[in-house]
Amino acid sequence: MNMCFGRNWDPNAGYKERYRSDGSEPPPIPYELVSLVKAAVQDAQAILNELPSMHPDICSVNYYPANGFLHLHQDHDESSDSLRRGLPVVSISIGEFATFLYGDTRIKKKLKRIFLYSGDVLIFGGKSRLIYHGVKQISQYRSPVPLVTEFGLRNGRLSLTFRQF
Repeated sequence: MNMCFGRNWDPNAGYKERYRSDGSEPPPIPYELVSLVKAAVQDAQAILNELPSMHPDICSVNYYPANGFLHLHQDHDESSDSLRRGLPVVSISIGEFATFLYGDTRIKKKLKRIFLYSGDVLIFGGKSRLIYHGVKQISQYRSPVPLVTEFGLRNGRLSLTFRQF
């Protein structure tokens, strides 16, 4: 399941069309989320000064069910200028934790692995902008209790991924 803010994105067509199939325009990215992403990038720049700044104009929201996965891929549908400059991809995880794989190859044995928990922010940009990455597995029944009891989040993971086209 996928929805977008700012620009429409489709896994098969990329960003070629600004409008959805029904002709409506995607809603703008909420200011609070833009501010959160910019602050996260600034915090990362304190450690990695070669990380470029960015102003997100795309937010792809994806839901992954428990025990789901995401194939290894590169995020390279943005403009050639954005890719050339290495503008960051910023992902915020909500819900179940995920086993995240990444590296400069598609060979699974050579990939590194980290766990992304609810509330984690992952940023890759600069020289690492085109890393291969994916989710090996989404856990089950590990979401923070308030997300399930107070907000009704189903078992699974929401990923909010921000980019600048």
